[in-house]
Amino acid sequence: MWDKKSVCHGPGRTQVKYCMESNQQNVRPLFGYRKFWAHRFGPAPFLPMSRAEMDTLGWDSCDIILVTGDAYIDHPSFGMALVGRLLEAQGFRVGIICQPDWNSATDFRKLGKPNLFFGVTAGNMDSMVNRYTADRKIRSDDAYTPNGEPNKRPDHAVTVYAQRCREAFQGCNVVIGSIEASLRRIAHYDYWSDKVRRSVLPDSKADLLVFGNAERAIVELAHRLARGEKISDIRDLRGTAFMVPRGWLPSGEWEAMDSTSVDTPGPLVKHADPYAMEGDFKNEQNSRLTVEEGGTQPIRIVSRAERLAARQDRRAHTVVRLPSYEQVKDDPVLYAHASRTFHLESNPGNARALVQGHGERDVWLNPPPIPLTTEELDAVYELPYARRPHPAYGDAKIPAWEMIRFSVNIMRGCFGGCTFCSITEHEGRIIQSRSEDSVIREIEEMRDKTPGFTGIVSDLGGPTANMFHLKCKDEKIESACRRLSCVYPDICENMNTDHSKLISLYRKARTIKGVKKVFIGSGLRYDLAVRSPEYIKELVTHHVGGYLKIAPEHTEERPLSKMMKPGIGSYDRFKQLFDRFSREAGKEQYLIPYFIAAHPGTEDEDMLNLALWLKKNNFRLDQVQTFIPTPMAMATTMYHSERNPLRKVTRSSEHVGTVRNGRQRKLHKAFLRYHDPANWPLLREALKEMGRADLIGNGKKQLIPAWQPAGTGGAPVAPSRNTRRTAPPTRAGMPRQSRPRSK
Repeated sequence: MWDKKSVCHGPGRTQVKYCMESNQQNVRPLFGYRKFWAHRFGPAPFLPMSRAEMDTLGWDSCDIILVTGDAYIDHPSFGMALVGRLLEAQGFRVGIICQPDWNSATDFRKLGKPNLFFGVTAGNMDSMVNRYTADRKIRSDDAYTPNGEPNKRPDHAVTVYAQRCREAFQGCNVVIGSIEASLRRIAHYDYWSDKVRRSVLPDSKADLLVFGNAERAIVELAHRLARGEKISDIRDLRGTAFMVPRGWLPSGEWEAMDSTSVDTPGPLVKHADPYAMEGDFKNEQNSRLTVEEGGTQPIRIVSRAERLAARQDRRAHTVVRLPSYEQVKDDPVLYAHASRTFHLESNPGNARALVQGHGERDVWLNPPPIPLTTEELDAVYELPYARRPHPAYGDAKIPAWEMIRFSVNIMRGCFGGCTFCSITEHEGRIIQSRSEDSVIREIEEMRDKTPGFTGIVSDLGGPTANMFHLKCKDEKIESACRRLSCVYPDICENMNTDHSKLISLYRKARTIKGVKKVFIGSGLRYDLAVRSPEYIKELVTHHVGGYLKIAPEHTEERPLSKMMKPGIGSYDRFKQLFDRFSREAGKEQYLIPYFIAAHPGTEDEDMLNLALWLKKNNFRLDQVQTFIPTPMAMATTMYHSERNPLRKVTRSSEHVGTVRNGRQRKLHKAFLRYHDPANWPLLREALKEMGRADLIGNGKKQLIPAWQPAGTGGAPVAPSRNTRRTAPPTRAGMPRQSRPRSK
């Protein structure tokens, strides 16, 4: 990230670190490093989990040891397997410690001291989300543990594991990563303790935090440590964070600016011309045309290329100082401002470094990593994975593995920007897609190597089902953009919505020998899909197994505007096409809608209207989701601060209502399950309080009956002799009048 190239001489070749503002063409290729000497051992059948396995491989030590809160499944859908195989491909000996006993340092010593570093992760999920429900109750199972056994990881696992690594081997390098570390890299609101916590860096005592998709940073870090560099001197890796003395700046012409100069007023608007002379740049240009001491300066016409280069150079040497932890923990408005600034500095093409004070030290965040190219992503996913759990687990069932064993990831990232989702904060808004040929090869490998394959591919997807190879039409606009979403309040005019590459992939996947059916299990972005009716027809005709997941999340504008989700009209347009193409294909198929209860900005009236919509459309949901404030998400900021970070945050800015008390959260969930008799007493009470007692009764237009079955909560109330009982709940998302009949 420095202002000039710095050259490091490694064995046999010159290695170059490129400046922060470098474009994709001069970023070091992920597989462009000279392999470490230990590559002569070749790939291991599985990354070793014991000394005995190391002995079998002929290893006297591990170069890198990965510690994770998940069971070890050697499959690219699991982060530690992907990172481990990638480092192995660079020539390093990688061991793995899974779900260690955190009550002592004993388990952390079983593979010995790593030559380079410990890599610590909580696993594929944040440990608090993994362990606790939206009601802060401990979950009864863990999908990433053999046989779903719970309580195999501690709260705040990254912090606990990192401390134990340090205890096991004094002086060893500790690097933390994964979604838990990514989402806790600055001061953040923690829902489970109901307070703002410090960055995970000072609590874990880690040397370095790697956030986002970590491939580039972790590979370069390993090679530089192997060349003898000290981890405390490595301060120029994109996608990393570390602790520095208060006020520290890199050498060179660097400057710090206060975050209040970054925020821009007003609501989300149509994409602005990135080349317009606005904001800081306009002020900069004006300052150059002022009268100076000793006379005036002649006005010179500056070309657009020069203006952009000057602006880029300035941004590359600027760090934005966020309000400190001590400030944001006690001031919700400053917390919301810091959150907004953080999200505005998230585009790898224009993001500046960020710094936040924590006591007498600073947490320094370098800009996000440069996304992988299609060729690099292909190579990562085609490493020699065993594609099954480690043999040490025997016949134990690991639910997460059972779910994805016959699925294939085709892309990563999401430009939707949904405020309740953390994908954007972790993987970024720029879509990274694999090539069609690479996906086809993985399906063939799955067919040949994965036990139990019967010809059914359960999913071709990722964070979303239909963002494969979708991106901005202009790379210059993409690198300058500061929008929080590419599809809200409407799909950006610069966004390519052509689904032809995805259609082609589906068609080729269906023709693979041994493949009987290819289903799409990932959630669909329906506002994008309606731009391509041909895609919907292809999907509905060949890739829906009776039900298709879709997430309108709500029907009312008030909560939707806080979610950054499209209006229900987009859902209606998609449903029309879905039903039409299902009829044309001669199939009886249904949409399974997902909705969120108790989201910030939602009022009781909104949930009532949603319940009435569900009843009108004959939806009876089996599973519903109550909003969980996950670290770093924009909706979490709304929940904690009661301010709207989608607009400029001030002392008098928009107030966002939040659903906090247990009764109201239960009520909002009950509205989604209006058909469940156990919820009727609470709903009756609420409807009376809202002045909507007219919705209590036995008519078709009324929400819940006046009678109560015995044993379902509340005092039993007998139905009227002339009143037909309400039918029992049906399967989620399936209209009662259209249930498939048994044959």
